[in-house]
Formats: sequence, C-alpha cells, structure tokens
Amino acid sequence: MSKDLRINEEIRAREVRLVGEGGEQLGIMQVRDALHLAMEKSVDLVEIAPTAKPPVCKLMDYGKYKYEQAKRDKETRKKHKTMEIKEVKLRPNIEDHDFETKARNAQRFLGEGDKVKVTIMFRGREITHPEQGRILCLRLAEFLKTEAVIERDPKLEGRNMVMILAAVKPQVQQVSQVQPTQQAPQAQPTRQAPQVQPTRQPR
Repeated sequence: MSKDLRINEEIRAREVRLVGEGGEQLGIMQVRDALHLAMEKSVDLVEIAPTAKPPVCKLMDYGKYKYEQAKRDKETRKKHKTMEIKEVKLRPNIEDHDFETKARNAQRFLGEGDKVKVTIMFRGREITHPEQGRILCLRLAEFLKTEAVIERDPKLEGRNMVMILAAVKPQVQQVSQVQPTQQAPQAQPTRQAPQVQPTRQPR
C-alpha cells in the first residue's frame, strides 16, 4: 500500500460527530461511514468544527449553502450604506427658484442619509460682504429645519463660505403605560332588617 493510500485510509477511519441537514445529531461515526451516508442522501460532507474533539461534520448541499451565503452578504452590503458628504453650491445673489431647487436637492441627500456641504461661492467684490453668505446659509438651514441640523456653522474658507448639515436622527418617544387609577366603588350602606318584637301569648 502506498503512503498516499495509507494516509487516505487513516483519514477515513477517523471519528467525527455528524450533524444532519436539519441540525439533528446523528452521533459519532467514522469518516467512511459519514461519507457513505452523504452519498446515499446526495449531499456533501462538510467539516464545520475542525478543532472540536472529535471534529464536527455536517451533511449539506454545499453549493446551495455558498450561494445563499453570498446572497445574504450581498443584502447586508446593500443595507449598510456608507455615509457620504454631498455638496450644494449657491451664489449670494441666487434667485428664489434656483434656491428652492438647491434646497430640494439637499433635502433629497439628507433623506438618503448623507451629510450636505453647503458652499457659498463669492466672486469679485462679493467677498466684501460675507454676511450675505451667512444669511443665505441660515436661510437654507431654516428651510430644512425638519430634516437637518447644523453640524458645522458657516465659516469663510478663502473665497467660499462653508456650512455642514447633518440629517436629524429620529427620536423615539416613550408612551406612558401608566393607566389612570380607578376608584374603588364605595360600599353601599347595608340596610338592617327591621326588628320584630316578640308577641306575648295570653295566659
């Protein structure tokens, strides 16, 4: 017998704790018997706890298991959205219609869970009136007051003014479970039965 065949036989003779497809315990048996059972059921024999004594193996459709696991991982990554910072740029002399369009965009970004970087761009001599940019920032914050809070106050950076808005976290309100106390019914006075005087029998 060659060395490879001898090693293979040694592995097949090892004992494992076998778990069925539904999680039921099938007991301790040799690997060769577990493999034979897997072939009968047209499933795979998968080692799930190699460091246990004895190692634990399970009967399963390994291809189906890997497919479902990949599907679950994909759904998890889809739900776990990385927060981004979206930028909304405005000019100090922006028209009302354009302002509302920019505000709606910021509202959509906040609704998607992202932060919003508001940038007021100054050109030429507009930079000499930075208070106009601050007023515009606060106007936008007021427009979005139900969706956002100011995470970073308006600050002049070079020729731009920048403000950061973050989405408002939903607040969980606790509803009081205290029930109004019920007054115990007042006891009604009991009526005493009229006392009957014994009649005297004539002698």
